[in-house]
Amino acid sequence: MPEYRLPIRVYIEDTDAGGIVYYVNYLKYFERARTELIRSLGVDKTAVTEDGSVFVVTSAAIDYHVPARLDDQLEAVAEVVNSGAATIDFRQSVVRSGTELASGQVRVALTDGTSGKPKRMPKGLRELLT
Repeated sequence: MPEYRLPIRVYIEDTDAGGIVYYVNYLKYFERARTELIRSLGVDKTAVTEDGSVFVVTSAAIDYHVPARLDDQLEAVAEVVNSGAATIDFRQSVVRSGTELASGQVRVALTDGTSGKPKRMPKGLRELLT
């Protein structure tokens, strides 16, 4: 599956007092790119499905390489690297003009909205992810 690239502008709300993007915001950028990647596959409700199932992050690892700064134009990148019966593994990054600023891996799982237990993804979604 090809990678998805989401343009992002850094606003003052994204930065610390020194004008550098606050570290947790990279995870927010990752989230937006994952959501838009899934949406690009035709899945409109990417967090909560019609039957009440919920996608949740079960693990995230991130490495910071170079800081982003106020008013930078960035791209948040998401790529599906593996999908199982109930999980999706993503490779993600944030880049500026071809330079990787942060990179990481995120795993999400489909869970039952009431019990929180893992749930098999619908066959159609699994097929879209492979």
